[in-house]
Amino acid sequence: MGAFWPRPKVVVSACLGFAAVRYSGELIPDRIVAALREHVDFIPVCPEVEIGLGVPRPTVRLVREGEGVRMVQPLTGEDLTGRMQAFSQGFLASLGQVEGFILKNRSPSCALKDAKVYAYADRGGAVARGPGLFAKRVEEAFPLLPKEDEGRLTSARIRSHFLARIFGLARLREVRDLGGLMAFHARYKLLLHAHHQAETRGLGRLLAEAKGRPFLEVRGAYEEGFLRATRHPFRLPAMADALLHAFGYFKKALSPKEKAHFLDLLADFREERVPLEAPLALLRSWALRFGEDYLEAQALFEPYPRPLMDLRSS
Repeated sequence: MGAFWPRPKVVVSACLGFAAVRYSGELIPDRIVAALREHVDFIPVCPEVEIGLGVPRPTVRLVREGEGVRMVQPLTGEDLTGRMQAFSQGFLASLGQVEGFILKNRSPSCALKDAKVYAYADRGGAVARGPGLFAKRVEEAFPLLPKEDEGRLTSARIRSHFLARIFGLARLREVRDLGGLMAFHARYKLLLHAHHQAETRGLGRLLAEAKGRPFLEVRGAYEEGFLRATRHPFRLPAMADALLHAFGYFKKALSPKEKAHFLDLLADFREERVPLEAPLALLRSWALRFGEDYLEAQALFEPYPRPLMDLRSS
């Protein structure tokens, strides 16, 4: 894989190491976000500060009202719903092209799924959990873009999936012609195969029928398919299938013992006894040994910058 990686643009909750804007006046240093700074262009935002709330500030909470949810500040009795919706809409509309979002979990504005929702503004426990008001608008405006909260990014598997998508998307958006798009597809073939085989076949058809269509239209359609295909983390059987496909390139060159060793390793991977890195490392070493350039270049082996592969799960 080439060492060059474009820098994805990622919107991030400002409290995650950028500014002391939490309601309590805290700055929350985040290990993953800090490590990403060298490789990503961050756009920090604190929706609550943007709508004029001070630091520190009385807490705000989400309160259920009929089918909807309102944002209120119990201490002042103020309803902030309209201000938050207006800010979110304006901010997202003026954002330009971004590759993803890392938002603060459990926040009434930024949580993707786990903000507490209360029955009453001034009392009682939470009756539900859901997205914060800003995050809800993010989901509506950018349904396919990668979005995670900092809590989930401590999981190696979730983090790897998120990084593969934002860096893949940034690389895709640098492609300038149909030849480049075909090269991108060739490079991402096994990775896509491991995520969603039907979508991958659809992307192949899109490229086969692309001649004569305006390039930006083709790339836009490809981008949408790429994001749909990679929306969910890979499933073990599909990834094992992709690894077996790669193994097919070496069948004639390997000794019976080497073949048996790989197939044992693959069985262990399917049963979750060994991590993905084990069969990948073996396949990559064979790609180098036998000069299989096509395989060596597969994004499956290096789906994002190498230094980020060393981030250990906390």
